[in-house]
Amino acid sequence: MKLTRSRKNRMLAGVLGGMAESFGMSAALIRILFVILTFSTAFFPMAMIYLVLVFVLPNREGY
Repeated sequence: MKLTRSRKNRMLAGVLGGMAESFGMSAALIRILFVILTFSTAFFPMAMIYLVLVFVLPNREGY
């Protein structure tokens, strides 16, 4: 399982859509969990993790 950013299932940068595709889960569920975690951790840690993943994860090849 290789994490990549999605090219077709993206809202901002495709990080959460790519995670959903890699884990075989719904992108909406991943996004809801991310929002809940973001607000429960006072925004900063999850925002930093997301920004790091934007620059670290490659785009998915093929489509």
